[in-house]
Amino acid sequence: SGFLLPYFGMQVAVGVGRSAQLIAIRRLVLNVGPVQRRLAAGKAAGMATDATGTGQPIKFLGQEEAVQIDQELFNEYAYSVDQLMELAGLSCAVALAKSYPLTSLKKDATVLVCCGPGNNGGDGLVCARHLKMFGYNPSVFYPKRTDKALYKNLTIQCEQLDIPFLSHLPKAQLLSDGFSYIVDALFGFSFKGEVRPPFGDILKTLKEVTVPICSIDVPSGWDVEGGNPDGLQPEFLISLTAPKKCAEKFAGRYHYLGGRFVPPGIIQKYELNLPTYPGTEPCIRLH
Repeated sequence: SGFLLPYFGMQVAVGVGRSAQLIAIRRLVLNVGPVQRRLAAGKAAGMATDATGTGQPIKFLGQEEAVQIDQELFNEYAYSVDQLMELAGLSCAVALAKSYPLTSLKKDATVLVCCGPGNNGGDGLVCARHLKMFGYNPSVFYPKRTDKALYKNLTIQCEQLDIPFLSHLPKAQLLSDGFSYIVDALFGFSFKGEVRPPFGDILKTLKEVTVPICSIDVPSGWDVEGGNPDGLQPEFLISLTAPKKCAEKFAGRYHYLGGRFVPPGIIQKYELNLPTYPGTEPCIRLH
């Protein structure tokens, strides 16, 4: 008689003879996808593996590639905007909770989430909702709202949790005195050109605060590929889907990858070399 041994997430009978075990394992391997085989082989060798199995450094995306991947997720893989936004916002909130645990914060764990008018702002609204569920006390500054139903719904969800919405952005000193950290969800990877009002003044104020700035995907005001040495210098950055080229210039303390939704086909097509997320985590720390 034998017993069962987990192998590639399945079970193999052992104690029934080595040759029989090897035959059973070979049969199982033939039924496992190529990505799973590479990941399992890397784990068995004790190596840190990426989803493509190349062992190459993670890829930093240019703006055009980031847009292409987004469109493929919508058009070829049938994801919806709100679906990806929910997954992204959750990963942001989890990464923030790991970096700034409740027990480490003063000021009643108050957090300000600054949201822009596009998808990055939507990620921020989702993030604020999850932070509230995690026990933080978020407030939202959302100066340029959109009439789209998705963003109205996200706003209502926050309001129903008694998350305050600020009518204006206080001065830098008041922000530093009143909040533990500030989430920058103003602009994402589609940002181009000059910062238009009222966001120029908002970024100027955020540059002057003394509490940590935490940026979602791209620090607001940065060129998506070239960065901005004179712009915001966040302590925390969470890259979504894959890091953008500007993240190579990030010199802060925490860099996470989030948005655990990229299909293997996209990972392989664009040679993203994404790291393997641990367990059931929606995010992973890069440095």
